[in-house]
Amino acid sequence: MKAHKEPHRTGNTGWLRAAVLGANDGILSTSSLVLGVAAAHGTHLSVLVAGVSGLVAGAMAMASGEFVSVHSQADTQAADLALEQEHLLDHEAELAELAEIYVERGLTPELAAQVADQLMAHDALGAHARDELGITEALKARPGQAAIASAASFSGGAALPLLAGTLAPLPILMPCVGISALLFLALLGALAARAGGAPILRSTIRVTFWGAAAMAVTAGIGALFGTFA
Repeated sequence: MKAHKEPHRTGNTGWLRAAVLGANDGILSTSSLVLGVAAAHGTHLSVLVAGVSGLVAGAMAMASGEFVSVHSQADTQAADLALEQEHLLDHEAELAELAEIYVERGLTPELAAQVADQLMAHDALGAHARDELGITEALKARPGQAAIASAASFSGGAALPLLAGTLAPLPILMPCVGISALLFLALLGALAARAGGAPILRSTIRVTFWGAAAMAVTAGIGALFGTFA
């Protein structure tokens, strides 16, 4: 019988989460920063300087934060695997534990014992990592991958409203940056939903709504403080 492999999106969750989070933050934080400075009656140059500074600082912050957080997850997984390796010295106890897991999933005790015995003979640590700890290759923490994806996606996202601010004349800079940022956020929400298999319309509306709210608040604060400048 030929094996039939079905395409699933679970293996994309690690890099997809980091990439979407980075791009969304890049678009939103940079556009909000540009709108805030522009609303405070900043010059075109000061707006662009603020945007570029936000891009660089945000990319570094995203990369370091993602690396540290995911590395902590990886350390926890490594510690659990090391502890499980020690537990495997008591083969009979671990065999019974694995068989009990399979019984809880619906197998008969006899079949569960046979499955546990064969899986532990093949790869004891892998069987316990997967079925006891929930650690699989697809969901394994990868700090470097997450950090690079976050920094790259943040930079790419931040470059979009920054480019709009660079090309737009100062009198129409705010509407150009705001509208373009919302369009980029909507596109990002749709692409992320499609890649993850989620409802596209709902994801797009959610991302666009909260993006508009954040930019409106930032522009309002900039305009408020600009009156005292």
